[in-house]
Amino acid sequence: MKNGKTLWTALLALVFAAGALWFANRAAAPDGTSWEAILAETKDGGYRLITTEELAERYRRDVKSVLLVDTRQDWEYRAGHIEGAVNFPMEPTRWSRWRKASALEAFLGPDRERAIVFY
Repeated sequence: MKNGKTLWTALLALVFAAGALWFANRAAAPDGTSWEAILAETKDGGYRLITTEELAERYRRDVKSVLLVDTRQDWEYRAGHIEGAVNFPMEPTRWSRWRKASALEAFLGPDRERAIVFY
């Protein structure tokens, strides 16, 4: 009887751990993300949202006035990136983005105001 209880307890712990790992590592931007959710995340993070046209115009006008931060993984960055962009890899999960938020602010330092972060 004791071995049966131990087995069920171990199985329950395994299912719980697997569920917690899945929940913590699910994609940060699941299919169906609304524009309102993007606007809310931008506001909550203290970021400005600009259009791709505005980014292109700023980049053409003075490339040194724009700090582009590419948050894709190292291998994605090495495969191709916008000239002048710096890499700060972040996993595309809610947990990772929350965990690395302060490190990103430290990485940007005084350049935070001119930084444009993209995923």
